[in-house]
Amino acid sequence: MVVMKFGGTSVQNGEFIDRALDIAEKQLDSAPLLISSAMGKTTDALVAITDLAEQGMFSEAEKELNTLKDRHLAVVEGFLSGQKLADCRQAIDELYLQLIALVRGSSLLHECSPRSRDAILAFGELLATTIIYYRALARGMDAHWIDSRDCIITDDNFTSAAPDFDATNKAIRKHVKPHRGRLIIAQGFISRTAEGTTTTLGRGGSDYTAAIFGAALKAEEVQIWTDVNGILTSDPRLVPGARTIDKITYDEAAELAFFGAKVVHPSTIQPAIRHGIPVWVKNSGDPNHPGTLISSEVSGSGLRAIAGKKGVTLMNISSSRMLNAYGFLSRIFTIFNTYKTSVDLVATSEVSVSMTIDNTRFLREITAELEKLGQVKIVQKAGIICMVGFNLWRDSAFIARAFSALEGIPIEMVSLGASDINLSCVVPDEYADQAIRTLHQKLLEES
Repeated sequence: MVVMKFGGTSVQNGEFIDRALDIAEKQLDSAPLLISSAMGKTTDALVAITDLAEQGMFSEAEKELNTLKDRHLAVVEGFLSGQKLADCRQAIDELYLQLIALVRGSSLLHECSPRSRDAILAFGELLATTIIYYRALARGMDAHWIDSRDCIITDDNFTSAAPDFDATNKAIRKHVKPHRGRLIIAQGFISRTAEGTTTTLGRGGSDYTAAIFGAALKAEEVQIWTDVNGILTSDPRLVPGARTIDKITYDEAAELAFFGAKVVHPSTIQPAIRHGIPVWVKNSGDPNHPGTLISSEVSGSGLRAIAGKKGVTLMNISSSRMLNAYGFLSRIFTIFNTYKTSVDLVATSEVSVSMTIDNTRFLREITAELEKLGQVKIVQKAGIICMVGFNLWRDSAFIARAFSALEGIPIEMVSLGASDINLSCVVPDEYADQAIRTLHQKLLEES
């Protein structure tokens, strides 16, 4: 069997829903399980509604709810008729009544806890999959709708819940019975506690859902359907010459995702990775495009892609006390640990340490503590340029070409990832886009 996940842009309206069902229908012999996100922009609307409810602004929240309901009904009325239309309308009405009751309660209390937010946000996926289910029936497909909350059991860390995999795997195998010729439809992102309280899986939750189902059911593959032709060699908004990468490893994808690339983050497909299940990233708008395969092993070496992340902060700590001293690095990183601030890149010498951070909430406090150890220099508005591929440092010609391409661009720091697949440098923010374009042209387009 196969698991296919469709993101919000891939189910944003009736045309896109039909496109998703076209893709699923062609794979009915593989006993597909379709995981869907909320329709495009629905989750953002629900977040805005919870904010209004928290302020006690129920009338304003109700207007937004009505707009949201009308949008979903417009899709339904565009491609359903007769009894299927009546049944789908009734199902949407029932969901809407539950949703408005939750919003009214939060408005009366002037409070919207993480638990309440999860309960409200879950309706985006429930509405989308209800519509997809009735459309599949109207097309004559053998479709079966399930509630992911019956399958994915988590702790009570609302808004970013962690699955209990033993309980989850048992529940999935109980509720999901794949059959050739049948389409099973379920929701991404949503889950529940053992006590039955709705939770959500947080950022990338729908990808995570697909991987969890795929691992539990020992799927042949997991397909992530999005709005781009797989994983690209760079951001196409910056680099018109960016092209699709046909194959990439989990580790390479992780590096690219962490440093700003718009790709599937391996942390969200970890269950599939653990079970060696291949993951495809494909474009629902161009289903015939081969897309990108993410797997454990990919042949070949050399540069695959370039990503960038702007707005980071570079910190340099210098002290003669570091010379031949032990425990100095430990003291530095204890400070970051105390303020729960993660470090991205690190480079060291005998008397200095350079590192980059994203979170500057406690920058003043961290700087004050570090100044007790040595001289501290802060460079804000810096950009990280990340070159990803196997054995980059073993190719001296590549390194020479990379730094030659960056001639004239100030480089504040250079770092090699411990996995030997990431060569990164830090440049001033205003040079980041230029650096990415130049590196891509010189190293990927002209190679």
